[in-house]
Amino acid sequence: MSEDYRSYEAALARLESPLREVVETQRSIRRLLPDPVDDRIVLRLIELATKAPTGSNAQNWEFVLVKERRAKEKLKELYSRAWLLYGSAGRRVRRDERTRRIMKAVEYQIEHFEQTPVIVVPCLRGWRLPFFLPQPSLAYSTYYGSIYPAVQNFLLGARAVGLGAGLVTLPLWNKWAVKRLLRLPLSVEPVCLIPVGWPKGRYGPTTRRAVEEVVHVDRYGNKAFRR
Repeated sequence: MSEDYRSYEAALARLESPLREVVETQRSIRRLLPDPVDDRIVLRLIELATKAPTGSNAQNWEFVLVKERRAKEKLKELYSRAWLLYGSAGRRVRRDERTRRIMKAVEYQIEHFEQTPVIVVPCLRGWRLPFFLPQPSLAYSTYYGSIYPAVQNFLLGARAVGLGAGLVTLPLWNKWAVKRLLRLPLSVEPVCLIPVGWPKGRYGPTTRRAVEEVVHVDRYGNKAFRR
């Protein structure tokens, strides 16, 4: 991959890519090069992320960029611990080739996590009820509905400029450790991690279930469009 391709100017020019092409070829990229990513590209992608809607237009997002190697190593440790449990369970339950490829990619990501050029941590600012109090589903939907549209904007933008990225949540099994590491106030919650870098692999094309299989009309199970 040439230096010209990675330049700020070239990356921004690729934001003109057709939306259909970007959406249809988006996937998680877990194998990343350690080469640096221009801060201006990441900031532009976060600017695009903030164009997403939030509940009551609160715009209550915050984004932490993790660039320090020591902090990445701490996140890697949290990621590794969670994977010991999750990965071993996955091997016992699912043994198909597709799952094995995904697990190998995750293991590669964990092994090289501290080499990731930048890890973007989207956060939400605002109080929620304490975790030990019952909360209606609406509370969760409203809360996370104010950040995940922004996350998707970021991921689509990363795809457009040619960066590799993907949403990661396993390191947040110990949310308080992450909050301490990033010095987040009590009122700011980390929601996910997005490792970002120039990809070793390629985006798309992707394989997904047919739309007729996932659409239900009026009630669940009425797949009226299935052939």
